[in-house]
Amino acid sequence: MLTISVVIPALNEETVLPQTLAHAAKLGFDEVVVVDGGSRDRTTELLAPYLSARAPFPITLITAPPGRASQMNLGAAASRGEVLLFLHADTLLPAEAKAEILAALNDPACVGGRFDVRFERDSGWGWVISRMMNLRSRLSGIATGDQAIFVRRAAFERLGGFADLPLMEDVDFSRRLKRIGPVAPLRAKVVTSYRRWERSGPVRTILLMWTLRFLYWLGVSPRTLSRFYGIVR
Repeated sequence: MLTISVVIPALNEETVLPQTLAHAAKLGFDEVVVVDGGSRDRTTELLAPYLSARAPFPITLITAPPGRASQMNLGAAASRGEVLLFLHADTLLPAEAKAEILAALNDPACVGGRFDVRFERDSGWGWVISRMMNLRSRLSGIATGDQAIFVRRAAFERLGGFADLPLMEDVDFSRRLKRIGPVAPLRAKVVTSYRRWERSGPVRTILLMWTLRFLYWLGVSPRTLSRFYGIVR
């Protein structure tokens, strides 16, 4: 059976990371690596119960300069699993996540995959946005980090990991990944936070995200686009 390492990049996530870890602990993965990007809140302090080798579910904590791409790359390098599952700190995996991943990768041609997504607030705009995200991803073959991307380590290393980009690192990676083999669009849903959409309003955030993705598709540098992305990141 393939071994699976969960890699969680974190930065000032004291309000959500403990719940994410407690949930992941129940799902039977082989290890969890948290990569902290220099949190100034109590994120690392709250991880203390998980750091002992005698903890019911010990994790590995490493620190890195902030930057989701570099944090995930360092977490992958520090992990041992044959499969890497990249999980946002505010996202809960479905109960059947491990079985779903193993079933998808039972096909030796499959190089990775992602889950469908729904928000913790699964009504109104939250319901609409999540279904649009899932449909777009299924049609395009492109995934975002909210969807808990997983990949065989061999494929990850072949691609050189995530590109060192200030944003769109997930889109860039999934675009490159689908070029080297089939990617499984799992229908099981992760549950992710609605906070990004709530902060600036769903309509404004949708328009900004679509604009950024369109400009990225036209070839505008992610470093240029990152100047406008702070309000929704």
